[in-house]
Amino acid sequence: MSERYIYDESDARIKTEKRSSRKAFRRYARIALAAVTVSIIYYTVFALCFSTATERRLKKENKALASVLPQLEEKERLMSDVILHLNVRDNAIYEEIFKAAAPHVSSSNSIDLLGGLDTIPDRKLVGETGKKLDHLMGVSQTVEETFREIAKIVDSAGFVAPPMSMPMKNVSFAQVGASVGMKMNPFYKMPVMHDGLDIISSPGELVYAAGGGVVSDVTHSRKGLGNVVTIKHKGGYYTRYAHLGDIYVDLGMTVRRGQKVGAVGVANNNSYAPHLHYMVKKDSVALNPVNFFHASVHPEEYANMMIMSALTGQSMD
Repeated sequence: MSERYIYDESDARIKTEKRSSRKAFRRYARIALAAVTVSIIYYTVFALCFSTATERRLKKENKALASVLPQLEEKERLMSDVILHLNVRDNAIYEEIFKAAAPHVSSSNSIDLLGGLDTIPDRKLVGETGKKLDHLMGVSQTVEETFREIAKIVDSAGFVAPPMSMPMKNVSFAQVGASVGMKMNPFYKMPVMHDGLDIISSPGELVYAAGGGVVSDVTHSRKGLGNVVTIKHKGGYYTRYAHLGDIYVDLGMTVRRGQKVGAVGVANNNSYAPHLHYMVKKDSVALNPVNFFHASVHPEEYANMMIMSALTGQSMD
């Protein structure tokens, strides 16, 4: 019990008033609660009405990111489409060259389990690891069988490798234009079947034979594809080099891989800009020339060439 003195007016005497500890505690509790309430109100008003420099900067960054997000989503969608297209094209290349199915790699191989090791139970981690090992064993067996099949095809008596060298030297992916397919013609302004690959170049750049063979056609013309050299290779393959300025071979001449066959000509009424129109055919069927470049360039450069040839919608002739 605590005591305090009070003045009693009835008898003009000072008396002692006894007060319980419970009442004192309640009083102090009310004071503390009121102080906390007032503090919360002040903080809320300050937070709503005033912003710190960090908050203003973060709001500005969030606004900028929100404006960029739709563009990034569109680019992500386009890249996903390109990657899917490249997977299909890679499988087609594998089939076309080796006459065998490409080894399948499951997309689950890209799952990164290491980032969450701390949160994965041991039992689940062991189970996932076992599944992954089983999958990898199956994939390795498939790869081994595929390589054996490839080796068998390559070693067979009837196998003939296609012309797989690039017709020009030091070609970067930025020089690769439209490939085989329906492309917008720069003169007719409408989709037209494009049966080759445009390789942008300067006039006078040398053009080389993509493989050994015999010159089966030499055309000198100011119309259509202009000056053209066609080489017949083993296995029913043909390569054609069009829009040439100079021609360095003759009809019936035997050429080796990498031998000069001509030089790129200047732009004329039949070409939008100086370039080599390069074609690869097998038994009169037009093939995509990019499919035969992967042995001549770095894998990253080859992937970029694939993307450029697939996305370029307008031809140059």
